[in-house]
Amino acid sequence: MNQRQNKPIIGITIGDINGIGAEVTMKALMDNRVLKQITPVIYAHGKAITFYRKLLKMEDFNFMQIRNIDEVHPKKINVINVTENCPEVMPGVETQESGKMALAALDKAIEDIKAEKIDGIVTAPLNKNNINSEELKFVGHTEYLTNAFEAKESMMFMVAEDIRVGLVSGHVPLAEVAQNVTGKKIKQKLKIMLKSLKEDFGIQKPKIAVLGLNPHAGEDGLLGKEEEEVIKPAIREFKDQGHMIFGPYAADGFFGMMHQMKFDGILAMYHDQGLIPFKTLAFESGVNFTAGLPVIRTSPDHGTAYNIAGKNIADEGSMRAAIFTAMDIISQKEDWEEE
Repeated sequence: MNQRQNKPIIGITIGDINGIGAEVTMKALMDNRVLKQITPVIYAHGKAITFYRKLLKMEDFNFMQIRNIDEVHPKKINVINVTENCPEVMPGVETQESGKMALAALDKAIEDIKAEKIDGIVTAPLNKNNINSEELKFVGHTEYLTNAFEAKESMMFMVAEDIRVGLVSGHVPLAEVAQNVTGKKIKQKLKIMLKSLKEDFGIQKPKIAVLGLNPHAGEDGLLGKEEEEVIKPAIREFKDQGHMIFGPYAADGFFGMMHQMKFDGILAMYHDQGLIPFKTLAFESGVNFTAGLPVIRTSPDHGTAYNIAGKNIADEGSMRAAIFTAMDIISQKEDWEEE
């Protein structure tokens, strides 16, 4: 934890200022518990925050404008300008300028956490379309952060109180999923999940369920051979090492019978296989955590939601959960390192 105070400093990147990121961030930070336990730093622009303060009639939302992270005030909501000029704020409208600001916020937070000036990052949702350019192919926060920290491998880990789902293949087209489900990748993700459940969530002997790739988990090779040739051998290897890894399970029956309650973690083979049940069960409290990075990063489990931006109806539950999850993992990591 940052040595200048006993509360963790958590940087919140504003994401797309024309989405719901600013609204859910401000609402989450109005929770009286937040300032008692963390020092928040919003990477955005003061004019954008002021715009939403007026639009949403949040007169009680007070913040302190600081020039850089060294000026952080432990008892205030701090805001750092990540661009010299604030783009015009147009709720619900996709603009190139808001994309540039979203990326600038993320880059500045990365710079500060690399310098050990902040203890964790919470990323509000952004829009990949207005960030992508000829110079930059932005697939998602997970991939961008993995590259920024030169991590060999990371994992999108969706977490809530009663369910934690990791993905073997993340942001890849469905047509390319099967070729991305390899024994090597499954074993990499299982190692990351085991380590994260122990070090980040304090579970000493994690119990993990692995889902199959094909309908009915391949039905003994009738509906696909990946379970027999790829997934089962990987599970067997971990079992032989003494780990509690089970499967492969048919995804529909697994969630239909609420088996997720019996496991500490679930490894899904592809994006929608894991995220559809997760968001169905935990949309308002779910958190996206990037496991496998040398730093702590969480985010709410929703997108920019342009259709409701600026209307004061966005639910801040997932953003609040992302902030508290980051705080809990920071604390848990400290306990793990002290043991």
